[in-house]
Amino acid sequence: WGARSALVLSVIVVAISSVIGLAVGTVAGWYRGWGDEVLMRIVDILMAFPGILLNIAIVATVDRPGLGIMIAALCANGWVGYARVARGQVLALRERDFVTATVALGASNLRVMARHLLPNLMGPALVQISFAFGGVILVEATLSFLGLGPQDDYTWGAMLDQARTFLWKADWVKLYTLVPGLA
Repeated sequence: WGARSALVLSVIVVAISSVIGLAVGTVAGWYRGWGDEVLMRIVDILMAFPGILLNIAIVATVDRPGLGIMIAALCANGWVGYARVARGQVLALRERDFVTATVALGASNLRVMARHLLPNLMGPALVQISFAFGGVILVEATLSFLGLGPQDDYTWGAMLDQARTFLWKADWVKLYTLVPGLA
């Protein structure tokens, strides 16, 4: 049950964060200028601020946090890494000959971004996505261990928190903490 809730949450958060981050990074890298500066300063601020503190602040404002609040909290700063990767790739790709040829043929900005830039930046984005699954699961377990996770669902962090009180009282509880802790 803990694995199922962790995987569902991580898939949803990574999907939402990657779509937002890739869109922001692609637009910022393609248009450059003052819009790029504003968007990247927002990204810099969110990257400089410890993400777990922002997540705790968002989740702690709600009396009984559920899955929706947890998703919103994790997506609040989860998209910034994708935006950085996408922007860097777009800045490199926009100087390539195939992009110059596409623009010279009269393709719109949206078409260039959707048909030529996004497919070519998906390699680094998929690496970022694969690493993000573990990070989301770890942050969710941390928040659940602190009592700030979804209250109506089994999570690995909540299991560890429940077993913590009985850890030294019964030997069988050690197995109960070992499985979610290792996972």
